Formats: sequence, C-alpha cells, structure tokens
Amino acid sequence: MYKFLKMKYAILLSALFLMACGQGKKYHDQEEVANADSDLVADILKYQKRQNESFKDPDTSPLPDKYRKDFEGLDFFEPDTTFVVKARFERTPDAKPFFMPSTTDLQTQEVVYGIAHFTLNETKYQLEVYQSLDLIEEEEFVDYLFLPFLDNTNGVETYGGGRYIDLSIPEGETLIIDFNKAYNPYCVYNKKYSCPLVPRQNYLRTNVRAGMKNFIMD
Repeated sequence: MYKFLKMKYAILLSALFLMACGQGKKYHDQEEVANADSDLVADILKYQKRQNESFKDPDTSPLPDKYRKDFEGLDFFEPDTTFVVKARFERTPDAKPFFMPSTTDLQTQEVVYGIAHFTLNETKYQLEVYQSLDLIEEEEFVDYLFLPFLDNTNGVETYGGGRYIDLSIPEGETLIIDFNKAYNPYCVYNKKYSCPLVPRQNYLRTNVRAGMKNFIMD
C-alpha cells in the first residue's frame, strides 16, 4: 500500500536566516545570506540527483522496465530558494482520524497532525499536514509527515493530480517546507501503485514553479 513512500524521506533544511542587528554590518549580513542561498541550492541539486539515481535503479524505480531502460532523468524546475518557506506549525492534537481516498480502492487512515501557515508569492496560505496511522508503528516512519498539495501549475507544467512533499515532525513550532522537493505520486509512472488523492483544502491558488514537473510517457 505504501510503496510510494519507500526511499523517500524528508531532509529538513537547517540554514540560518540572519537578520541585520545594526549599522556597519550590512555587507557581512548580505554575504551570509548569499552563502545560505548557495547551501540551499546545493541541497536541492543533491535531492534531484538522488531522485534520478533512484529512478534508474531497478530495485527502487517505479518505472516499468520498458521505460526505465531509456530513462535519462526527471524534469525539474530550476532550484528557487523563494520556494523554501518557514511555516508556523500549529499542531492539531484533537483532530479525528479519517480515511484518505486514493487512485485505487485502497484507503489510508490519516490524521491531520498540524496546520502549516506561511507566506508564498506575497500571499498567506495554510496547508494541512498529515500523519499516517498505518505507518507510525514502523520505526522508520515514526516521525514521518505527509504534505500533498495542489497548485495552479497542475495539468499544465506539473501532474494534474498534484504533488507530494515528505516532512518530519519538527521539535518546535516552525516547519521548513521546501517546494523544490515536491515530487509526483508514483502512480504517474506506474498504475500498479495506489496513491492518496490530494484533499481539496490543500489547494494553493498560485503557481508553485518548483520541484518535479510532469512526466510524459512517449
């Protein structure tokens, strides 16, 4: 049921966003911000490389053999650090479990673990972040959080059914969301996978031109 989650783990970024603390340090602060951006871009490029390696590996690739043998690489938007957002994370301990529908008859039991509040493209948004009650018994997924979302690029530049982001439970009330690490459900590549459908409330009314683009099978 959860093949689409294997080999996918969130890597939360720890870059520091420093604020100017007085006159006379402006140049120094700009230099540190530039370095932070460079580190973010390097991390995004590493992520893209790992994704391509995973898709080439027959043990981890969702691609059928006939497509994998000619696979050259996934199509990504250029890394854009403006799509790395720092969200205020509001936990929802009283949320009731529900069954999330999927592309097949299978359903997953989820709970809204929290709400991420953030600003993107100069507009405030919020997204529900889910925890799978079917997975928390497994040690490797004990901290796993699932963020599916829709946006205005769906059906044009990206997969029409939306994309996913893997996250980990944060220690505090801040959650780093890197939309550059948004990926397609595995059912895009192979119909044998069952993939959760993105809840309509997780629709961002903007263009998220970051992360993985749609995959077109010739």
